[in-house]
Amino acid sequence: MSTPPVLTGPPLQHDDGWAALHADALAVLTDWQPTSAEAATARDRTLDLLAAGTTAMSRTHRAGHVTASALVFDSTGTEVLLCLHGKMSMWVQLGGHCEPGDRTLAGVALREATEESGIDGLWMDPLPIDVDVHSVACQGGSLHYDVRFAVFAPPAAVAQVSAESEELGWFPPDQLPHPLAGGTARLIAPGRAAFRRACPRPAP
Repeated sequence: MSTPPVLTGPPLQHDDGWAALHADALAVLTDWQPTSAEAATARDRTLDLLAAGTTAMSRTHRAGHVTASALVFDSTGTEVLLCLHGKMSMWVQLGGHCEPGDRTLAGVALREATEESGIDGLWMDPLPIDVDVHSVACQGGSLHYDVRFAVFAPPAAVAQVSAESEELGWFPPDQLPHPLAGGTARLIAPGRAAFRRACPRPAP
């Protein structure tokens, strides 16, 4: 699977992985300008969680853990890719848990988007477009402190369903499917702004 040059490099050892990712999360969220009042509150809550140390990056931290997700745009910026999540039975952006050895939150989002979409050549804006805190069933009940990014697909990208979703679909931003996970619709406006900043070449 391909990744942008800025995210390449040898994986860190297990013992160092959480520390590097934790440091990146602190730096990214401390400097980030929230895109909404809801995102500002969630960002502050996430920074409070990160004060617990590197354990906040692991899914085993039942009190809550940081995750990363991606709103994937097609090459024209006119459709977004969502998955019908197998466990949630709702449409949601792609994303998931951090893993030991992940180095950046942006890298987590790109890895998850690539794995769950089957699309090679995805690239991204490295700045978050949203942060959201929501309850989940993992670990018998926990919280995801989800940091969200805009990711862009190459022209003629073909998505392939992964084991974690029942279905994938491209949707116009003003015609999102139902049932839709809470907070997903909030990604559209900042995601479109990120697309305009990145200015990917439209598909012919």
